[in-house]
Amino acid sequence: MVQGPEKTDEHRLPVRTLVAASIGNAIEWYDWTIYTAFSVYFASAFFPGEFALINTLATFALAFFFRPLGGWVLGRFADLRGRKTAMLLTITLMAGGSMIIGILPSYESIGWFAPLLLVLARIGQGMSLGGEVSNASAYLAEIAPPARRGRYSSFFYISTGSAVLVGSVLGFVLSSALSEEALSSYGWRIPFVIGGLLGLLGMWLRTTLAETEQFEENKTKAEQLKNPLWLTLRHHPKAVGQLVGFTMLSTLCYYTFFSALTPFAVETRGADATDVFLALSIATALFVVLQYPLGVLSDRYGRKPQLLIWSGATAILVVPLSTLVRPGLGNLLVVFVIGLGLYTAMTSIAPAVMSELFPTELRGLGIGAWYNLTVAIFGGTAPLVIQGFARLDLASVYFWYVAVGAAVAFFVIRTLPETRATELR
Repeated sequence: MVQGPEKTDEHRLPVRTLVAASIGNAIEWYDWTIYTAFSVYFASAFFPGEFALINTLATFALAFFFRPLGGWVLGRFADLRGRKTAMLLTITLMAGGSMIIGILPSYESIGWFAPLLLVLARIGQGMSLGGEVSNASAYLAEIAPPARRGRYSSFFYISTGSAVLVGSVLGFVLSSALSEEALSSYGWRIPFVIGGLLGLLGMWLRTTLAETEQFEENKTKAEQLKNPLWLTLRHHPKAVGQLVGFTMLSTLCYYTFFSALTPFAVETRGADATDVFLALSIATALFVVLQYPLGVLSDRYGRKPQLLIWSGATAILVVPLSTLVRPGLGNLLVVFVIGLGLYTAMTSIAPAVMSELFPTELRGLGIGAWYNLTVAIFGGTAPLVIQGFARLDLASVYFWYVAVGAAVAFFVIRTLPETRATELR
C-alpha cells in the first residue's frame, strides 16, 4: 500500500486497498439511499393516515440531525484511535440499522412501536454516516501521494455511485417485476435486507486495511488537544466557512438528484416509477464512469476550476432542468444526466478538497462535525422541503432555493487556495 509521495514517475494504484476502503462507504450510501427511493412504498407500513409519506420523510430528516453528533464523536474517535477502527464501527451501525428496518413489523402488528423502532434505527444510521464520510475521506487522502490525491479521492464516489446504481437498478427491477400492491406489502423490504447482508462483506474487507502513516505519526498530538472542536473554529475559521459553503451545494445536489426527485417525480409530477428508476440508473452509471477521469484532471489542472464549473453551471441550469421533471423517459434522462454529470466535477475530488482544509490531528473531527452539520441542515430536509412545496403547488421554489445555494457556493469556492500536488498538513 502506498503511504507517501512517490520517488519515481511510476506508480501503481493500490486498487485492493482503495476498494476495501471505499466499499464500506458504498454500503453506507446504499442503505441511506434506498430509504428515500422506496419511501413511497413503505410509508404506510409504519405511519397511519394521509401524512404517512410526510412522516416517513420527517424521520429521514430527523436522522440527519444525528449526523453532526456522529461526525463529532466518531471523527474524534478516528483522530484518537485510528481511521480503520472507526470505519469498522460505522459500517456495523449502518448495516445493523438496515437489517432492523427490513424485518421490522408494521404499525398494524405492533402499533406505535413500529415508527419508534424505525426512528431509532435511523438515528443509528445517521450517527454512522456522520462518522463514515469524514473517516473514509481522511483515509483515502492520507494514503495518497500528493500528486495523485485526486485519483485516490475519486474512489470514494465511485463506490457511492456504484451503491446508488445498485439501489436504483434494484428499484427498476422490483417495480417492473412486482405490482404496486406487492411492493407496498413486502417488496420494499428486500433492498433493506440485502443492505444488511452486504454490510457483513464490507466489515470483512475493512479488516484487511492498514492504518495510515499520517495517523500513526500524529496520534500523540491528537491526544494532547483540549477542546478540539473549538480549536477548529479558533485556528481554522476560514476552513470551516469554506467547508460549509461548498458542502451546502454538494448535499443539495446529492439529495435532489439521488433522493428527492424520485418520490417527487412519481407522486407530484405523475412520472412512471419504472421510467424514473431507469433514467436514474443510466445517469448514475455515467456518474460512476466520470469519477476517475475527473480525479485525474484535478491532479493535472487543479481542484478549483472543476469546483467553479460545477457551482456556476448548477446555478444557471437547475431551474430550467426542473421544468423537465414530468412523464417521459427522455425528459427524465436529460434531468438526471446533466444534473449528475455536473455534480461529478465536485464528487470526484471531495475527499481531497475536504482533507486539505485541516491538519491530521483535527481532520476527522473537523470534517465530521462541520460537514455533517451542513448536511443535516440542507440535505436532510431536502425531500421534506420539496414535498412540502409541492403540496402547496410551489414546486419551482425549491429549485430556486438550490440555484441560490449554488451561487453562494460559487463565491465561497473562489476563496479556496489551489491545493493540487501539495502535502497534507
